[in-house]
Amino acid sequence: MTLQPEPEQYDVVVLGAGPTGENLADRAKAAGLSTVVVESQLVGGECSYWACMPSKALLRPAAALAHARALPGAKEAASGALDPAAVLARRDEFTSHWHDDGQVRWLRDTGIELVRGHGRLTGERAVLVDGQRLLTARHAVAVCTGSRAALPHVPGLAEAHPWTSRDATSSAVVPRRLAVVGGGVVAVEMATAWRALGSEVTLLVRSAGLLPRMEPFTGELVAAGLAEAGVDLRFSTSVTALHRDGAVTLELDSGEQLEADEVLYATGRAPRTDDIGLESVGLTPGSWLEVDDSCSVTGVPGGWLYAAGDVNHRALLTHQGKYQARIAGAAIGARARGEQLDTARWSAHSASADTAGPPQVVFTEPEATSVGLTLRQAEEAGLRVQAVDHDLGQVAGASLYGDNYQGRARLVIDLDREILVGATFVGPAVAELLHSATVAVVGEVPIDRLWHAVPSYPTISEVWLRLLETYRG
Repeated sequence: MTLQPEPEQYDVVVLGAGPTGENLADRAKAAGLSTVVVESQLVGGECSYWACMPSKALLRPAAALAHARALPGAKEAASGALDPAAVLARRDEFTSHWHDDGQVRWLRDTGIELVRGHGRLTGERAVLVDGQRLLTARHAVAVCTGSRAALPHVPGLAEAHPWTSRDATSSAVVPRRLAVVGGGVVAVEMATAWRALGSEVTLLVRSAGLLPRMEPFTGELVAAGLAEAGVDLRFSTSVTALHRDGAVTLELDSGEQLEADEVLYATGRAPRTDDIGLESVGLTPGSWLEVDDSCSVTGVPGGWLYAAGDVNHRALLTHQGKYQARIAGAAIGARARGEQLDTARWSAHSASADTAGPPQVVFTEPEATSVGLTLRQAEEAGLRVQAVDHDLGQVAGASLYGDNYQGRARLVIDLDREILVGATFVGPAVAELLHSATVAVVGEVPIDRLWHAVPSYPTISEVWLRLLETYRG
């Protein structure tokens, strides 16, 4: 007979020490609640070691070189190629060489306890770690276990040992030939990075375009940038089988064969919930966790179980997971004090930005950014809207980035309320435009007031004035 370990009680137990779990634990601790985080891998999670940070460390040198090559006087000094060894070494520094000492130190200094091991729910407010430590929560358990790469069922795929996003951001060598399967963010960013490092990259896209969740022109401009960089793009193409004999052979639905040294599958994500004990609280293992706007899991009564970040499938973005964590931490703190939650739109306990359309940057060349709703999404939501477009290359500030700046901007305007409900910018160095658009969308700033937000000259931000002039006529 196995003896149940003595329970160790905390106010809040957090499963997962990625950015979402860390932020939720921090907010719970700030609310005066004793908090413990359970993590089986590296503290800091996917973003720190295999996603946001290493991918951007790989992409930034390519962007800097592309910008230099666009400028007469600078392009003559930037005629060489990137140094792959130096780029990969800098990437390794960004990941702290896959050691989490600094993140562990932050938890300790914040007063949050860390328990290493695999945690599983065993019932209401109870988490068993590696079968040895039983952690119980007075107020809440928060699931922040994130997501993993989802691989499709293709004959020979497992035997071909494909790269997932983790391999693509952590590889120590540059493959001579890389096949990338997918047309979303991971696919286009990694195609950009590895092509700049010298790989011959073939991008295989099942659909007719890239980045399907953004405005259609976004995918078109990103595709043009990839093609100019030397990526072989093949649309409406599916892989039917794979074989590895040293190199990987991909069988395509056209009957053609493609050979590569590595193949990256970037075809979707799945929640890390298959082995965390969901069945003990009446939920289905391996499922996404449906939550309300306070990030409380709707399928579990009592309001004690929360899910924030990728695992709830509201917005699979690190910054949105951190945002949800702040909302959930505030909600847990309020409930612990016996207060009524304020879940009205844009209130302290409502993750309203998720449904308004979260901001996102795709770090390709050109960069692609968006916030809020696309034109199609706004129309499908029943809004009476107008799209206002402008050629970014016609803005004076854009000319400072080169003689042939290619880009486009779009605002989606709610005609009844005269506010922005969406914005998209595509072009070199547009990422820093996005937060101003985010403030306008979230703040529901009236168009008449935006008219008085004067952009500095000469900057690309002057596109705001041109868009508003186009709208006002």
